[in-house]
Amino acid sequence: MSEIENYSENIHEQSNEHAHHILAEGKEKWVLYVALTTAVIAVLAAITGLLAGDHSDEAMLAQMKSSDQWAFYQAKGIKSDVLAGSNKLLISLGKTPAAEDVEKIKTNKKEQAKIMADAKDFQKESNVHVALHKILARGVTLFQVAIAIGAISIITKRKLLWFVSMGFAAIGVFFLLQGTVF
Repeated sequence: MSEIENYSENIHEQSNEHAHHILAEGKEKWVLYVALTTAVIAVLAAITGLLAGDHSDEAMLAQMKSSDQWAFYQAKGIKSDVLAGSNKLLISLGKTPAAEDVEKIKTNKKEQAKIMADAKDFQKESNVHVALHKILARGVTLFQVAIAIGAISIITKRKLLWFVSMGFAAIGVFFLLQGTVF
């Protein structure tokens, strides 16, 4: 991601430098507007990138919490199975299992149901963050494309490309809004 951002920053700097030379010659004032909109698009790309990264981190944390809950679920199950096996062995030897062991098995089974629900909730949370990350990553990509096309419009002196650049940026804004309002 940082390579993309550095590439974008380089394009933005080069287009601004080129725009400065054109303006110094007193030609084509629209180039100043291209430079300004490109700067705004770069800011939007940075914000969108930060949000995408945040959702990526949150997805990973929620996934780890889900995994922890599943490990806890399995540990409870193993403990219950060991107690149940011990109780079967005692019964086969003609002895009565301890009442507390029987109760512990029941308690573990009840706790496992809650642990399972928590694990599934954390997994759902992770899935939501992954979905938001993907949406915001699309926005970052479109902003990067908009910046590149804006730079090309300055270099080739084609105003139409500037409008195309703003079109890509508008779609990027759509993804930014979709990723934050979701």
